[in-house]
Amino acid sequence: MSPDKSNNPYIKPVVPPSSNEPTPAATWVDHLPSNIRPYLYLARVHRPSSILLLFYPCAWSVTMTCYALSAPMSTLWTYLGFFLVASQVFCAAGCIIDDMWDKDIDAATSRTRMRPLVAGDLSMFQAFVFLILQLTLGIWLFMQLNDYSFVLGLSSLVLVVLYPTMKRVIYWPQAVLGMCFSWGSFLGTASVAGTVDWHIYIPLYMGGVCWTIVYDTCYARQDRDEDIMNGVHSTAVVFGDQIRPILFMFSVIICSLVSYAGVLNGNGVPFFVGVALGASYFVRFFARIDFDNKESCDDCLINNTWFGFWIWAGAMADYVVKMQ
Repeated sequence: MSPDKSNNPYIKPVVPPSSNEPTPAATWVDHLPSNIRPYLYLARVHRPSSILLLFYPCAWSVTMTCYALSAPMSTLWTYLGFFLVASQVFCAAGCIIDDMWDKDIDAATSRTRMRPLVAGDLSMFQAFVFLILQLTLGIWLFMQLNDYSFVLGLSSLVLVVLYPTMKRVIYWPQAVLGMCFSWGSFLGTASVAGTVDWHIYIPLYMGGVCWTIVYDTCYARQDRDEDIMNGVHSTAVVFGDQIRPILFMFSVIICSLVSYAGVLNGNGVPFFVGVALGASYFVRFFARIDFDNKESCDDCLINNTWFGFWIWAGAMADYVVKMQ
């Protein structure tokens, strides 16, 4: 449910975009038939960074498990392909749920004012039907996995539904988002091995949660002033002017947790080279990002996919070396 603007003093009335506001950049979606464009924008298919951010924890987990079990290359690529598709489906479902819950808040925020539900390109009923289709496809995908993974995957939907409410309840909603986006750390290994070695994958999972806090706080920084006016909780508000040193500390924790998971999993040198490359990415990232520049904050999602890639690349190189 979205907050009632008539009873909530924090929610500003919808203000039509002024002529001074930049027009959203055209994407490949604009070349498709007009009747399907709003659905694709609602599902964020024009921004593959969100899909990759959801996919990489799955990829880390699958690759590390295949390494530990010496599983054949065909198994590795089968599950990587599966989770890439599943990441698209569940990323879309999560975005739809978020937009349905946050319609009034999106209307009061300049960055999100042109989203399909706010702009009137889709009705709430149309969005709900589209959501049901995405969830049906997602559940069918989970049914292709073993029973343990099926139950584990369904349990993640609770977090997906709860996340939008956390913006109104707790001051660290990014932590809950991280719990959603990092669930693949458990689901990937469960799919390959049929179980979860918790002492390995809890550190990996927590590393993913901290990673989400980093990139989503950077992303939310562009909305900080409006979030304060709208009564929306965010770590971008909590961290204030100390956002850079706090998030850099989180990046150290991330690399430490992922490395610890690699040690417990028995990974070799290539894996830790990948972690080192990921750490060097963070050093460059925090040296360059301008938290007072909306465009710089907006780009942090696609930029952070490089950290996910380097961790997976290290795990993949380690696997290939072992199998040879």
